Amino acid sequence: MENHNIDPKMLEMLVCPFTKTRLELSANGKELVSHAARLAFPIEEGVPLLVLDSARHLQEEELR
Repeated sequence: MENHNIDPKMLEMLVCPFTKTRLELSANGKELVSHAARLAFPIEEGVPLLVLDSARHLQEEELR
């Protein structure tokens, strides 16, 4: 799975900037998902953009 070169150790340390809960890598490896905040943060060139302006709101079916 393509994960845009995000370091696995960094992924273990990252939390949602709003809820402080764990982030999960999306199925396509292009976003970090916060189920608690219902947000998906993009990963660009291996760098997660953990700001609200970059996030997209998750649809109900994406939360299952």
